[in-house]
Amino acid sequence: MSEKITAELRTEFGKGAARRIRREHKVPAVMYGHGNDPIHMTLPGHDTMMAIKHGGANTLLELDLDGETHLALTKQVQVDPVRRVLEHVDFVVVRRGEKVTVDVQVVVVGEAARETLVVTENSTVQVEAEATHIPESFEVDVTDAEAGTQFLAGALTLPSGTTLLTDPETLVVNVTAAQTAEQLEADLEEAEAEAGIERDEPEAAEGEAAESAEGGDEE
Repeated sequence: MSEKITAELRTEFGKGAARRIRREHKVPAVMYGHGNDPIHMTLPGHDTMMAIKHGGANTLLELDLDGETHLALTKQVQVDPVRRVLEHVDFVVVRRGEKVTVDVQVVVVGEAARETLVVTENSTVQVEAEATHIPESFEVDVTDAEAGTQFLAGALTLPSGTTLLTDPETLVVNVTAAQTAEQLEADLEEAEAEAGIERDEPEAAEGEAAESAEGGDEE
């Protein structure tokens, strides 16, 4: 489902204008596609943030601009890394029934067998789907999966009308045997040796060595 957002045509440009827009709790945005010239606009900050938060990476919005409605799909979202507010949004115009190529998130659910480690090798897969029926995510259920179990892209359950574009043999989720503490320590030592890092001797051991030397002098 698409959400409706009222947009305003943007007439000022540059960093100064963008800062003024954000101070007014609005978001600068641009919409392009279908051979049309880019349309620069401003959007209400809170409503747009909530719509994108709800819709995810492939949010579909109905942008009402000067009385005309545009069906738009988010392509790039810039977020302030500190304040976590929207800084800029790029949209591409789509039409109902039109096929689009998008990356859809892979979500792991369930708990694998004991003493295993679940590794997400690819967090997204690329599909072709109708603009108004883009899957929010694909679930991979690892419940009771044993070490050595692998989930490939081709095994994902796709809704009707959605075509997988990622190579079906692509490894998406891998269930491996969990490493023991000894294995982790050995891997760390090996990595340090390759990097030329030498470990310092523990202070306690150095102190004991010094005391032993002093004791030998007294004798």
